Amino acid sequence: MTTDTPARLLQLLSLLQTPREWPGGELADRLGVSRRTVRRDIDRLRELGYPVRATKGADGGYRLIAGKAMPPLLLDDEEAVAIAVGLRAGAGHAVEGVEEASVRALAKLDQVLPSRLRPRVAALQSATTPLTSGDGPSIASETLTAIASAVAGRERLRFAYRAKDGTESRRVTEPHRLVSTGRRWYLVAYDLDRADWRTFRVDRVSRPFATGARFAPRELPTGSAAEYLRQSMQRRHESYGYEFEVTFAAPVEAVAARVPSWLGTPESLGAAGCRLRATVGDSVEWLAARLAILGFDFTVREPEELVAAVREMGARLTRAGSGGAPEPDRETG
Repeated sequence: MTTDTPARLLQLLSLLQTPREWPGGELADRLGVSRRTVRRDIDRLRELGYPVRATKGADGGYRLIAGKAMPPLLLDDEEAVAIAVGLRAGAGHAVEGVEEASVRALAKLDQVLPSRLRPRVAALQSATTPLTSGDGPSIASETLTAIASAVAGRERLRFAYRAKDGTESRRVTEPHRLVSTGRRWYLVAYDLDRADWRTFRVDRVSRPFATGARFAPRELPTGSAAEYLRQSMQRRHESYGYEFEVTFAAPVEAVAARVPSWLGTPESLGAAGCRLRATVGDSVEWLAARLAILGFDFTVREPEELVAAVREMGARLTRAGSGGAPEPDRETG
């Protein structure tokens, strides 16, 4: 019999999170209490925000259902390991649209994951590899979670940083947000030594350490971290990148929903569709592929290098689809 009320509530909640309906008598037997006590405990769970539905009759019972808010979940060891492995695998190869949320969830889970489960998570992750991955550099999940935890806790963050030219430096920052572009992760933070806002490529960050020193959030020069990153990337691209212009035979709302914010904002051309103009620093081959996977008919206006890259990509795909791709040379022996 479970006489400790908090422990009994946790045991009851664990049972209810199994996707089935539990008769009151069975719950009472499992918990070693009366049906009246079960009813009182169900009322306590409802007060805590857990939506428990009760049905009457001989076959009636209790079931946990979906509510307006997401209440805390209880996970057994196997479930916790599975979720941790999945989040860590996804952190380095983000799915566009849920990247930041997945890292925040991973940071929360890592904070409370029992030490006895950590070797199992590490072993499973080291023994598996994803079938597909992003075309950007991979990042250790520990680096992402350390940064995400500092962002959530508003703690100053120290780390080593390698610049594009290979120069190493130590940074002390007030981390604001992690932002994913689909290819790379960036940290938007206030650099205390330089007394200004900066963006850092997370794949160039090493040995991140939350100092424990709290800080009051500063106001970004722009409305959001994503907009600040976009403007920062735009300034960098203007110094060494190239301008492009593409028109889409699709409504501007549809294109805007699929174009990453850091790539630019399409403008409406009315019935003719819309236009996207921006400056980028990536290769024309990568940009050609990125435009193609948006799923709209488009025409490249400039530059000529991008026009050529799109033509070559189209010809290659046509050959592949028609079975006319040339056979690779084979050595005879």
